[in-house]
Amino acid sequence: MPHRRLHPGRPFLVLGLVLGAWLVVPTIVKRFLRISFFELQAPVSLSASYVRDLQDYWSLRTRSTNELIAAGRDLVRLNASYEATLQQSESLRQQVTRLEALLRLPAVGGYRSEVARVARRDFNGWWQRLTVRKGRNYGITVGSPVIFSGGIVGKVAEVNATLSVIDLISSPGVRIAATLDGDTRPLSYQGGENPAFGPAVGIAEYVPTDASASPTSPKRLVTSGLGGVFPPGLTIGEIVRLETSTDGLFKTGEVRLDPRLTELNEVTILVPLSPN
Repeated sequence: MPHRRLHPGRPFLVLGLVLGAWLVVPTIVKRFLRISFFELQAPVSLSASYVRDLQDYWSLRTRSTNELIAAGRDLVRLNASYEATLQQSESLRQQVTRLEALLRLPAVGGYRSEVARVARRDFNGWWQRLTVRKGRNYGITVGSPVIFSGGIVGKVAEVNATLSVIDLISSPGVRIAATLDGDTRPLSYQGGENPAFGPAVGIAEYVPTDASASPTSPKRLVTSGLGGVFPPGLTIGEIVRLETSTDGLFKTGEVRLDPRLTELNEVTILVPLSPN
């Protein structure tokens, strides 16, 4: 008996029916299914991350004694540098507190630092994200800024029970109020296109026309503090090229981001102390 062939349009019909059924499903049901799926696969991501840490641990155990001694010396020097920086920061904090009291200014909202280990990376043409091993169980909130030693990493986009998703500053949907280093005039930063093979870049908009930048003489781009999300003065990247916009009122530039963003193993989440 000859095999009955499947009609070529039947898969498309089934796909259309599934899409139509999904469109009429209430939003609350979609959100519940999405969160349930994320929480279902969370143990897999956590287990894989812990296995990688275990592999790194045993690989370090194979290092020679001389290498460990050299790494210990470097760590001592680095700790000494950090101690000096902490003393300077404490002195500046006390000075700011005195000035706020003298001028009767409202205190700037503070942050609580929460170091989180990266569990998964998700890079594609639409977004660039990191998933870290801390969520509501550590008080992480949506919108919290995320930093590392080189500056801004991004901000928290989703928070679940044990995991949080971070949108990197290279994602096209991320916007940050910024300024040029040493300049108080505000401008805007947005994540740019993410090439499949190559470093991610960002876009600087509304740059003053008297500003200039080039690959040999880049301009450092920092957060302005406007908007209340990111503290001021944090590094975003470097503007390596500027062009006059079509209206001639401003310039638009290409921002070179830190290449370490795609290789981070740990990040620091700044959780606001005040819920407002």
